[in-house]
Amino acid sequence: MVLTSEEKKLIQSTWSKLAPEHCDLGGEALTRLFQVYPQSKIYFPHFDLCPGSNDIHHHGQKVVKAIDSAIKHLDNIRGCLSELSDLHAYNLRVDPVNFKFLTRCIHVTLASSLRGEYNALAYMAYDKLLCFIGEVLTEKYR
Repeated sequence: MVLTSEEKKLIQSTWSKLAPEHCDLGGEALTRLFQVYPQSKIYFPHFDLCPGSNDIHHHGQKVVKAIDSAIKHLDNIRGCLSELSDLHAYNLRVDPVNFKFLTRCIHVTLASSLRGEYNALAYMAYDKLLCFIGEVLTEKYR
């Protein structure tokens, strides 16, 4: 993945503005995922999947923590997410298409939070980032 310096600055700037909302962003994205792509629920049989549940909120925080870590390490995303990649490849075995679904839901969540700041440039920068994160999390499946 090659983010330009402008894209990196844009991501870091907008992400830092969302810091007060970080604890809720992941849960919002997961709630959207389970509503729009209900087939994704099969990977969470032990979760209470009702919107706003503690399970969704807690797992959403894990999602945001991974994104936050990637943003803090834009020049070494693969390295910083290596353990998470191992977990997905060897234990969780989530169908890789679900990362694409979650990426779409994260885009909607970011757009609803950032509003006008989530313009075409922001969308493209985040799309590069989120697609690369999904790629890293599934590359060890092979």
